Amino acid sequence: MGATTLKILVVDDEPGMQIGVERALRDYAVHVAEVNEDVRFEVETAGSGEDALARIENVPAPPHLLLLDHMLPGMTGLDVLDRLAGRDLELLTIMITAYASLETAVTATKRGAYDFLAKPFTPAELKNVIQKAAARLLLARQARALARERHQVRFQFISVLAHELKAPLAAVQGYLAIMRDRAAGDTIDDYDEAIGRCLARVEGMRKLILDLLDLTKIESGQRAREIAPLDLCDAVRHALDTYRPEADARRITLEFAPAGPVPMEADRSEIEVILNNLLSNAVKYNRDGGSVTVECGAEDGTVTIGVADTGIGMGPEDVKKLFGDFVRIKNEKTRKISGSGLGLAILKKLALLNGGDVKVESTPDVGTRFTVTLNQRQTSKE
Repeated sequence: MGATTLKILVVDDEPGMQIGVERALRDYAVHVAEVNEDVRFEVETAGSGEDALARIENVPAPPHLLLLDHMLPGMTGLDVLDRLAGRDLELLTIMITAYASLETAVTATKRGAYDFLAKPFTPAELKNVIQKAAARLLLARQARALARERHQVRFQFISVLAHELKAPLAAVQGYLAIMRDRAAGDTIDDYDEAIGRCLARVEGMRKLILDLLDLTKIESGQRAREIAPLDLCDAVRHALDTYRPEADARRITLEFAPAGPVPMEADRSEIEVILNNLLSNAVKYNRDGGSVTVECGAEDGTVTIGVADTGIGMGPEDVKKLFGDFVRIKNEKTRKISGSGLGLAILKKLALLNGGDVKVESTPDVGTRFTVTLNQRQTSKE
C-alpha cells in the first residue's frame, strides 16, 4: 500500500474561508481503495486569481487540487479556468461560489471544472468532494502510467521482434542472391547447403511467429481451453518421442521411468506446450553424450513435472531473468543455439494459468533442473 500527499490551493479573498478550509483539511486523510493508496493533503492559500495563476504556472511543484472561488477581486474564477484551459497539468478544479445556480455550475464545468461546491458548506461536504477529487486524480495518474507502460512495452516488443527477424532474413536474402547469381555452381546440387540453411532460418522465423501467437492468446485470455482427464505420463511419452531423433543424433539419453499413471484434468495442448518447452531446452542446451531425466508425480492435489539435464547450465543472474519475454541467455556457449526467447515465458504463464509455478536450479557446466507444479484439477474458467 502506497502513501501520497496532494497539494491543495484554496483561492478565496475571504481570510475566514481560507482558514476554515485549511483547518478542516489539516489532519484529513483518505484511503483510495481503487489504487490502494492513503492520501494526505497540504493546503496553501491565495487571495486572488492572479496570485493563484502565479502559484500554478511559475513553481516547480504546482498544486494538484484547486478550490477556486467564483467571485474574486480582479480576475474571476471563470477567468482563471479560461487561462488554465488546454494546459497539460495534473490539476482538478472545484468551484466555490455563493451563487449556487445551475447556470454557473454548467459554465464552470464547460470551462474545465471537475466539481462544484456551494457556500456555505460544512466540513463534511468539503471532505466528501475532496475525497472524490483525490480518487479521480489518482485513477487518472494510474491510467497515464499504464498508458506510458503500454507504449514502452510496445516499443520494446517491436524493437526486439525486428532484431530477432533481421538476422535470419538477411541470411536468407544472402543465400538467395548466391543462388540467383549461380555463384556456387551451375547445378542444383551445388546449392544443397544454402537451401538447407534457408529452410532452417525460415523454420526459426515460423517458430517465432507461432510462439508470439501463443503468448498473445494466453495473455489476452482469448485462448479456448478444453479441460479433460488425461494421463500426464502418457503426455510425457509423446513429448519424448518428438525429441528422441534430435537427442539420438547427439547421443543424448532420454530417461523416464514413471511408477505408474499420473491422472489429472487439464487442457492437453497446454500440457504439451509445457512439456515441449522443457524438453526442447533440455536437449538443445545439453552437451553431446549427455542425458535428460524426466520425472512426474502427484500429491495432495498438485502435479509435479521435473526435467533435469547435464547441459551447460547457468549462473544465478541468468536464472533471475529467464522467464522474461524474448529473453535468451547469450554467451559463447549459446551463441549458435537458435530460439525465439519466448518458450520459457510461455511455460511460466501456462504454469500460472494452471494454478502452479516454475522453479529452476542450475549450475554452470553441470546442468539445469526445471520443476513445474500444476493443480491436478482444472476448470475451464481459470
